[in-house]
Amino acid sequence: MRVYKVKNYDEMSRKAANLIAAQIITKPDSVLGLATGSTPVGTYKYLVEKYNNGDLDFSEVKTANLDEYKGLTRESEQSYYYFMYNNLFKDINIDLNNTNIPDGTEPDSEKECARYEAVVESMGGVDIQVLGLGHIGFNEPADEFPKTTHCVDLTESTIEANKRFFADVNDVPRQAYTMGIKTIMSAKTILLLVSGADKAQILHDCLCGPIVPQVPASILQLHGDVIVIADEAAMSKF
Repeated sequence: MRVYKVKNYDEMSRKAANLIAAQIITKPDSVLGLATGSTPVGTYKYLVEKYNNGDLDFSEVKTANLDEYKGLTRESEQSYYYFMYNNLFKDINIDLNNTNIPDGTEPDSEKECARYEAVVESMGGVDIQVLGLGHIGFNEPADEFPKTTHCVDLTESTIEANKRFFADVNDVPRQAYTMGIKTIMSAKTILLLVSGADKAQILHDCLCGPIVPQVPASILQLHGDVIVIADEAAMSKF
């Protein structure tokens, strides 16, 4: 595990974008595992900037996103497809047919989870998986580590945390499709991005605490190639 302590969110984002860019330049048909949320937004902005400067070509890149709310269409402003399209895909030359996100409109959970797991496997696995910290994907604290793509019943704390993105708390989906821990851990490289003092304790628990399913990201201690980029505030417990 390599841990890089950086000054702030912007430096974290820039360094992450540089690492992803190096992956694409080295292997133009790379499979990128992507995440949503506020943490990777800056990284995506820097990747778009590199593309606009002529430094990156996404034409052969394939992507697989961690998760998606069950019940939301791609057109929903709160769907993760909408997030990815507006924060990255629309501004680069990626073939949208090569972008993969669980289908939130599929009501049959077993069918969709099997389909998405097969999609990831068909691409030969993920070369570099971007993760934020808290949960990894929608893998909630549990009694065991879920292995493959599955449907999660979101906890009240997750629903509460996400209600700010919706007009009403009742609009927040109660379930989501997410890659499982085994699927995430199958990525060749994992890039964990952490910013802010509110993430300091969970980062310490993940890197230094026991490996337990109640702290899903603690499993990353067992991965052979994890790169952590964390700002000073997030590293304050070390």
